Amino acid sequence: MSNFQIDLSLDFNQVLDIVRQLSPAEKMQLNEFIWEEDIEVPLEHQQIVIDRIEESRINPSLMLDWEEVSKTL
Repeated sequence: MSNFQIDLSLDFNQVLDIVRQLSPAEKMQLNEFIWEEDIEVPLEHQQIVIDRIEESRINPSLMLDWEEVSKTL
């Protein structure tokens, strides 16, 4: 079996057009593949989340109710 390499230069909208042509089963396979990829969250982003959680524990009155906030979106 021989190996081959394809280098396609597609923009994001072109990729979306291709994905739209997939069957529902193929889209599910693609989705599973994407979410199985190891995604590293930068330490800076992790720290932001940690800081916000701590801030909400210290001052819960700063928290907003999602049901109320989602009505304004």
